[in-house]
Amino acid sequence: MYLIELYKSVQGESSFAGLPCIFVRLAGCNLRCSWCDSEYTFTGGKPFTQEEIVAQIEALSPCKLVEFTGGEPMLQAKELLPLMDVLLAQGYELMIETSGERPLELVPKAVHKIVDVKCPGAGSAANSFRMENLGALTLNDEVKFVLTDRRDYEFAKAFIAEHELRVKVGGILLSPAFSKSPSPLRTTENATLDPRTLVEWMMEDGVDARLSLQIHKFIWEPQKKGV
Repeated sequence: MYLIELYKSVQGESSFAGLPCIFVRLAGCNLRCSWCDSEYTFTGGKPFTQEEIVAQIEALSPCKLVEFTGGEPMLQAKELLPLMDVLLAQGYELMIETSGERPLELVPKAVHKIVDVKCPGAGSAANSFRMENLGALTLNDEVKFVLTDRRDYEFAKAFIAEHELRVKVGGILLSPAFSKSPSPLRTTENATLDPRTLVEWMMEDGVDARLSLQIHKFIWEPQKKGV
């Protein structure tokens, strides 16, 4: 399995935000979102065996929450899924951040899937979500929409209603995109969609979703890696 980095920090997004978490960032991505903040994951990485990865995770214990992210971690599903089974058997709580462009039905049910459905503002990656994956989602999972503008918000609102997400998943996340060239300041001015504006839309429409800010970009400088 090819990794970009493995480190311990606090979870920055989702309903797990603020909790200590071990991040396993896998190399490779087949999408090119216009607002991507992890372009350094597209290529490269170093090969590790399952045993080596488990040893690195154990060295960061007693933290028991582990997130697999990327890039797109499901590109390495052949190696990733057996690793998940090993870690679950050892009592770890697992998350995966994925675009949902790859099949998800084989991901162990105990793993919390955070599925990032791409909106029009994602550019060439828009509409890449594999609709069959709706059947693989459970109340253990969350669906995230990264929003750049009102069009993205309307897309997310329609998707939520059309597919009745509220009864299919445990959480729905609306997350303002960040600038790819943010200032070093830890401020909402680096967001391409003002969070206050998004909240006003949510309140006006009564959208049953969670505002999700990438809190690691307010704790540290927005471009800092490995945090």
